[in-house]
Amino acid sequence: MTGLKIGILHPGQMGISVAVSAQKSGTTVYWASQGRSAQTRQRAEAYELIDAGTLGELCSLCEAIVSVCPPHAAEQVAEQVLSQSFKGLYLDANAISPQRAVRIGEQMRHAGASFVDGGIIGGPAWEKGETWLYLSGKEADRVVSCFRGGALETQVIGEQIGKASALKMCYAAYTKGTTALLCAILAASEELKVRQELAAQWDRDWPELMSQAEGRARRVTAKAWRFAGEMDEIASTFEAAGLPDGFHASAAEIYRRLASFKDREELPALEEVLAALISSETRV
Repeated sequence: MTGLKIGILHPGQMGISVAVSAQKSGTTVYWASQGRSAQTRQRAEAYELIDAGTLGELCSLCEAIVSVCPPHAAEQVAEQVLSQSFKGLYLDANAISPQRAVRIGEQMRHAGASFVDGGIIGGPAWEKGETWLYLSGKEADRVVSCFRGGALETQVIGEQIGKASALKMCYAAYTKGTTALLCAILAASEELKVRQELAAQWDRDWPELMSQAEGRARRVTAKAWRFAGEMDEIASTFEAAGLPDGFHASAAEIYRRLASFKDREELPALEEVLAALISSETRV
């Protein structure tokens, strides 16, 4: 894909780092500003992405489209691209269940477009060796050269659509799932008035666990709104694999109770986090 024109949907914090990795690999990167926020526009302009204006023009200009969006929007974004009669290569790099990836892949195939399943593990890709894009699908090798010169690491793990998404789901089931569990434990211990005693016992068994748990609970608030959808996808993944889905369905609810912290510039105090988790107003 080196030297080709690709479109990025959408240049958020992760998406912009993916776009920059493509730029550093000799690929021209476009985006569509129509309907996007001023913050997204500023980000795209700062990294010199070329504005195609509309999605229709983006799909007309680009031979490949990369989707990096909240998981709940993945199918809608794919459908919007297909509505523009796109026939190129579509990379879905979202945190979605394997079965959702298969559905999107089938839609692309029936419309005459090529499809690659992707799963990103790690934060925004600004340093080599920190963030991995796993790829699966018959066209996956075409994607690798697009990011070879940037910080984003790539690895093809097979031709089966859904395999890359499955790996992402299993990885996040632990990392983000345990953060949700720690949030719930802290909130329960606060409500039951045993948080100090829990801290004392944890200090005996795992001396750094309480400070780590409190730090994770505060830091996750900024992205909790997005992680809720990811937990839903993991729950669906587990159910399809014949495993109980309840744990991650509950983790989604934990993150929904923290969704009000979205766009907060400063970390909330732990007491604010616990209050949001316990408050009846956050319960659905």
